[in-house]
Amino acid sequence: MRSILKTSAAAFTILAATTAGVSAEGLKGDLKIFLDTSNPAPRATMEQAIEGFQKQHPDLNIETTVIDREAYKTQIRNFLTANAPDVATWYAANRMRPYVEAGLFEDVSDLWAEPAIANNLASTKGAMTIDGKQWGVPYTYYQWGVYYRKDIFDELGLTEPTTWEEEKANCQKIVDAGKKCYTIGTKFLWTAGGWFDYVNMRTNGFDFHMDLLTGKASWQSDEVKKTFANWRELIDMGAFIDNHQTYSWQEALPFMVKGDAAAYLMGNFAVAPLRDAGLTDDQLDFYQFVEITPGIEKAEDAPTDTFHIPANAQNKEAAREFLRYVVSPDVQTWINDGSHLGQLPVNSESTVDDDKFLKQGFVMLSSNSPGGVAQFFDRDAPAEMAKVAMEGLQEFMVKPDNLDKILARLDRARERIYK
Repeated sequence: MRSILKTSAAAFTILAATTAGVSAEGLKGDLKIFLDTSNPAPRATMEQAIEGFQKQHPDLNIETTVIDREAYKTQIRNFLTANAPDVATWYAANRMRPYVEAGLFEDVSDLWAEPAIANNLASTKGAMTIDGKQWGVPYTYYQWGVYYRKDIFDELGLTEPTTWEEEKANCQKIVDAGKKCYTIGTKFLWTAGGWFDYVNMRTNGFDFHMDLLTGKASWQSDEVKKTFANWRELIDMGAFIDNHQTYSWQEALPFMVKGDAAAYLMGNFAVAPLRDAGLTDDQLDFYQFVEITPGIEKAEDAPTDTFHIPANAQNKEAAREFLRYVVSPDVQTWINDGSHLGQLPVNSESTVDDDKFLKQGFVMLSSNSPGGVAQFFDRDAPAEMAKVAMEGLQEFMVKPDNLDKILARLDRARERIYK
């Protein structure tokens, strides 16, 4: 499904943000923007943000094309190659790599050299960098972490852990109380990828994790084996709910709602259904995934949506100004507030929505994640490798004694896929 919105110069002012650099009088001609934000709330948010930019630059003729998200994924290479827009949405890290390597995305390192972007978007720079250059800007992300039943923790006399030993000690007390430490549904595989991301990044660090997911490191390395050894400590304790391979992530929620499991390693999108199921903010809380190897800086999973300038764009001057606009503090605050995207602004000078979990996530990602921001297993690894690997991760959680066979299989896949 594709639809087109033409915003007029008379569009009312949606946002109070100001842009830097080019003056309003200096931007003319056509500016074509392609969006994959086809769901109602993201679509309305982006269209209104573009109206705000139009108001600031009345001599621009802005044409916005909204394409269904799944269709967008299949069309992007074609439209980047022929009849490219001036600005296009996409995703960070490895998901942008094919278009960077094909020469279809513009190098925007010049924008990242500007203090307003370099300083305020520093936490996401790594996710936008390939071969030492930046290829777009982020406009929203959200945190992952451990959401837990604070009332259960209080009942058992537990406090938020900060180290792996404290995590395991808490888990043992939860298991001894007849509950599971963590709910999880691995039916569709990716949730196991989240656990691997965190245990591996905390065991070996962000750089090794990215080397592994980009094919540079071996799945049979000592580092990877140490990650699985740490993860197995929880599995052997009986930390996870039984038969998790039969549940989707949503179907695993009732275990936490009913109090049969104490926590969920998940993205912030889990908060709304937990609240809808009746849990209050007095019962729910959040903590950053704990340290495993002392001294390794904490990196986080924070899937990031992005804007890019196609290499074949016709109005790169106006496109650059739009990228400056969309990452500015006021626009970031507006886009991500609770009445719009309900996620986290990437600009550290923005104001986060008045939501308990968004505030915690903003502080964590802006100030307490010096190790970097990963995009999640199936975004950081190529699709074919992600599928094979996540099948192995799920198998490990069910049959941990199969680890050696799993790692050998993943290394064979690595040699074939990355070759």
